[in-house]
Amino acid sequence: MVKLAPNPSATESNLVERLTILAPAIVLVGFFLTMFGVYCVMCWTGHAPKLGKLKTNDFFGPFFTRYIVWLIQPLERMLIASQVSPNVITGLSLAACMGAGIAIAFGHLATGAWLYIAGGVLDLIDGRLARALGRQTQAGALFDSVADRWAELAFFTGFAWHLREGGWLLAVMGAAGGSLMVSYTRARGEGLGLDLKVGSMQRAERIVLVSLGTLIAAWFAASPATAKYSAAAAGIALAICGVLSAWTAMGRWIEGYRQLLAKEPGAERRAEEAEVRAAEKAMRITGEAAMRITGENHA
Repeated sequence: MVKLAPNPSATESNLVERLTILAPAIVLVGFFLTMFGVYCVMCWTGHAPKLGKLKTNDFFGPFFTRYIVWLIQPLERMLIASQVSPNVITGLSLAACMGAGIAIAFGHLATGAWLYIAGGVLDLIDGRLARALGRQTQAGALFDSVADRWAELAFFTGFAWHLREGGWLLAVMGAAGGSLMVSYTRARGEGLGLDLKVGSMQRAERIVLVSLGTLIAAWFAASPATAKYSAAAAGIALAICGVLSAWTAMGRWIEGYRQLLAKEPGAERRAEEAEVRAAEKAMRITGEAAMRITGENHA
């Protein structure tokens, strides 16, 4: 049997495509790590930037959150000086995420990932810009919240079309459903006077996880020899996102239920607390089963 030599031009084309995918990542990671070193030195020498009170979460922690905010401050100052409306930034974030969904639907995974990351950065800025300019309004808060949900739906719809012919479509559905339930549970709790921010899979974490998985999938798709692994790379990231998002949503659900039970009469409260403990046990069993299934898919 005669083995055909690999086509040099095809190999070179695959290499160029992979470098196109990797080059922005190398530049961004290099810049990110360099500036992180600068920030650490500033903090260690007692010259930590004054950033005021910031919202933090369990995943990134206060130190890393402050670093991210410090890193985007030059862009933030430029937008403040130009008096750009926060709603314009929110609209640009939505447009970037919709563009990401369209790009992914047509198989341009790297482009989709970078657009989704850009949309996430803009989403981080719009609220801070509104506070800095004194333009915090209920109308703006509604616009931002609803735009974020449409942005996620657009992105996951693109992935649903991209993965429509395989079993990984279920991972897309899980990620979309879990992501929306995290946000809905918090919004419903706020409507009842609760502050439900527990959990480690909020929007920023979802963007980081899914974007990383999408870039890995794009890397595999760039070569015919590894293209068969592309769907699995994206699907695994989406499955993990779905499991952790559902876990976060259920955790908020139970936490909100507990807070509301604290306002109920004693006898009824004790009975319903038993129901909560049963729900927690069921959630733990379900979470362990889901992680095992995800591990099997990965294997």
